[in-house]
Amino acid sequence: MKKTIFTLAIAIIMASTVLTNCKSPEKKIEDAQNNVQDANAKVDEANQELSQAIKDSIQQFRKESEEKITAHEKSIADFKARIANEKKEDQAKYEKKLAELEQKNSDMKKKLDDFKADRKENWEMFKADFNKNMNDLGTSLKDFKYKNLR
Repeated sequence: MKKTIFTLAIAIIMASTVLTNCKSPEKKIEDAQNNVQDANAKVDEANQELSQAIKDSIQQFRKESEEKITAHEKSIADFKARIANEKKEDQAKYEKKLAELEQKNSDMKKKLDDFKADRKENWEMFKADFNKNMNDLGTSLKDFKYKNLR
C-alpha cells in the first residue's frame, strides 16, 4: 500500500509539473515579441552610446590637432624671424621651404575643419590618415630646423 501511495504521489507531482510548465502558443509568441522589443531597445541604446563616444572622440581629436597646428604655426613664425638674419640667397631658399610647410599646415587645418563624420569607419580612416600627415609635417619642421637653421 505504501508503494502504491508513493507511486501515485510521484505521478501527481510529475503531472502537475508538466502542466504548469506548458505554455500556450500565444503566450510563447507574446514572450518572444517582448524579448525582441527588449533586444531592440538595447541595440538602440548601444548605438546612441557609440554615437556619443564617436562625437566625444572627434571633439577631443579636433582639440588636440588644433593645438598641434597652432604649435606648427608658431614654429614657422619663429623660423621666419630667424631666417631674417641669414644671407639673401639662403633666405630665399628658406622662405620657399617655409612657405611649403606653411601651406601644408594650412591644408591640414582646412582638412580638419571640413571633415564630417558620418560613420565610425570613415572617422577611423580619417583619423589615421590625418595623424600620419600631421606627424610627417612635424618631422619636416624639425628636419628644417636642424638641417637649415643650426
